[in-house]
Amino acid sequence: MTNVLDYIKWRGDLTFSQDAPNAVDALIFSALAYIRYGGAVEEKPEESVTIREAAEAFFNRGDYDGRVRAKNDLELLRLAAGSTRFGLAKICRYTDLYIPEEETQFAAMSFLLDDGTAFLAFRGTDETLVGWKEDFNMSFQETIPSQRLAQRYIAEFAEHCSLPLRICGHSKGGNLAVFGAARSSPEIRERIVEVYNNDGPGFSDFLMGDPGYREIVPRIRTFVPQSSVIGMLLEHEEPYTIIKSSQVSILQHEIYTWEVVGKHFVPMEEITADSRFLNLTIKNWVNQMTVQERNQVVDTLYTLLSSGDVKTASDIFHPGNIRKYIRAVSSDDGIRQILSGELKSLMAAAKKAREQFDEEK
Repeated sequence: MTNVLDYIKWRGDLTFSQDAPNAVDALIFSALAYIRYGGAVEEKPEESVTIREAAEAFFNRGDYDGRVRAKNDLELLRLAAGSTRFGLAKICRYTDLYIPEEETQFAAMSFLLDDGTAFLAFRGTDETLVGWKEDFNMSFQETIPSQRLAQRYIAEFAEHCSLPLRICGHSKGGNLAVFGAARSSPEIRERIVEVYNNDGPGFSDFLMGDPGYREIVPRIRTFVPQSSVIGMLLEHEEPYTIIKSSQVSILQHEIYTWEVVGKHFVPMEEITADSRFLNLTIKNWVNQMTVQERNQVVDTLYTLLSSGDVKTASDIFHPGNIRKYIRAVSSDDGIRQILSGELKSLMAAAKKAREQFDEEK
């Protein structure tokens, strides 16, 4: 199996002037957006620093394990910094916001390329509980704070830089890329070459009829692995390309499992049966709830998880926190009734999905 790391090894000697940016490059910039660089990148965001210089400062600090999303991000940064293609690309306008009281987790950065274009990359959901809560809010809010911040980020970048734009992101970052591009002014939309949504969730009906969204749809490149879960959530107007992953189910969401040959992802004809069934189940479950009920379920789950000592998603499954959840459910009739009722609704949604699935055969 070959992935983005192999891509850099094979094609890292080609500049963007020699070979134009492509979808694999967009995934790499999306992955680089997850890294918390520190140093000049964060301290002087109005200035630019090459990926090579940023990587050198990053590794010299020595505390880098806590500043990446996945171990492979370290290898990606090393390879990118050492390559001709990515090493001299410049990072600027790094933004990283974490506002728990506003249920907001947002980060973005821009890459200036040697072909005279810019790549704006939005970070996906990080490990914070607030980041996950914001994702769930998409199910009942027309817009979330990060989407509005993405729109503002593009506008502010475009005001200070006249280059043609490509916009990208992975997971929630892909959603932000599409939203920000769609809600940009007509003048900015004219400068957008392509938008890359890498397994990011869709949108509520609110955006589907937006003129800006419909205008930008032909320039959106959406990629989902064959067992996609995240990328199939909510609604998509744009077509999507199904690609091969070396993993299964939700694990296919991980960037480094996406298979690459040359400068292309390995295509697949259709999503798997398991993915179709799961997505039907989720859509049936969500659609049978009112907006108010979705809000109530999300807030109830967030309140329950917050009852533990939880700062990141991985803390949720700590034995001590699980005991706290059990006590909270046992002592709170309201939480118990809501969760019990939604469990029954989820089972009913799965049953309906099975019937729909069987009818499709």
